[in-house]
Amino acid sequence: MSGAAGEAGARPGGVLRLRGRVFGPGRYAVMGVVNRTPDSFYDRGATFAFEAALRAADAAVRNGADIIDVGGVKAGYGDEVSVEEEVARTAPFVAELRARHPGVVISVDTWRARVGEECLRAGADLINDTWAGADPDLARVAAEGGAGLVCSHSGGLGPRTDPHRAHYADVAADVVTTVTALAERAVDLGVAPDRVLIDPTHDFGKNTYHSLELTRRLGELAGTGWPVLVAVSNKDFIGETLDAPVTDRLAGTLAVLAVSAWEGARVFRVHDVGAARAALDAVAAVAATAEEAAVGNGSAGPDV
Repeated sequence: MSGAAGEAGARPGGVLRLRGRVFGPGRYAVMGVVNRTPDSFYDRGATFAFEAALRAADAAVRNGADIIDVGGVKAGYGDEVSVEEEVARTAPFVAELRARHPGVVISVDTWRARVGEECLRAGADLINDTWAGADPDLARVAAEGGAGLVCSHSGGLGPRTDPHRAHYADVAADVVTTVTALAERAVDLGVAPDRVLIDPTHDFGKNTYHSLELTRRLGELAGTGWPVLVAVSNKDFIGETLDAPVTDRLAGTLAVLAVSAWEGARVFRVHDVGAARAALDAVAAVAATAEEAAVGNGSAGPDV
């Protein structure tokens, strides 16, 4: 590990700082999704139009979003989207969003360095690289722009590809090794350690069993000290587990969010901000009660 990372980076209890806001352990940040794509798996293009996307972002902020995550390319298979088109879908929208909501953290979901650079110029604070450093210049862009970076795990897959017979000797260990290495590289390149997140990236390069296993063992990622982001909202592993179509996965999503929060996740990328905010507030209340009970028990005197 580099000196920078060793001094200020991966240590348990570390905080996440984005746009002057601090998200410490037990503080759950909700990241609302706004897809400026015509073919999103979830909304089927409902927020592709500029004004529709703005309305969705406004609603997400009203409902408690701390972060708005703007994407210009569908994660899975679909029509080719050029760099120029992705920039056109995202950067002007980021600029307008920044003007409307100066205090909200803005994230851009991209694997391309040029898109990240243009969106940072427009006012973004965070680059959400869901494809595990496929463009090695993206971390440098985050560093030079003073932005945060999400370091993810895709099981070696390239952008916009689906897993085929994915296999790991130990999926959680593979994720920890990959994302911590990417986080340390980001710090080496100049990204501030308290602006780096790690994401197990459920379903990317993984089957349903792997995604469930990662959820159960999320504490191992949180134990690295890097703040953990989870992006599980309405994903296929929830649908397959519950035999539920994409329109009927909210209950499963909220259950996985609650487990992830209890296991130490810090940021939660979701489609339904209001429901997620309520679920996470409930988890926080339970956690606070448990902590108070532990303190109370500890001050009651010696065991007899």
